[in-house]
Amino acid sequence: MTKPTLSKKTFAQRGETIYQANVHPSLNPDDEGKFVAIDIVSGDFEIHANELIASDLLAARHGDAQIWLRRIGRAYAHRFGPCVRLSSS
Repeated sequence: MTKPTLSKKTFAQRGETIYQANVHPSLNPDDEGKFVAIDIVSGDFEIHANELIASDLLAARHGDAQIWLRRIGRAYAHRFGPCVRLSSS
């Protein structure tokens, strides 16, 4: 596993920039909810319904990949913490 060389903030900013510039324009409607694994160094990416498979496929092409993961159509890959639902009353 490659050790990250950037701060968490810079790592995330680079991943988001690549997502907006390279990944988002190439998406199809059926990609919604899938995971995209992005190598923040090369800009290469892999899309798959399973996050581990997406990461493994990308790592197979770029053994030293620094992978940033995102779920397509959402601002994050996973949500931690309680789910808060608003009452309709």
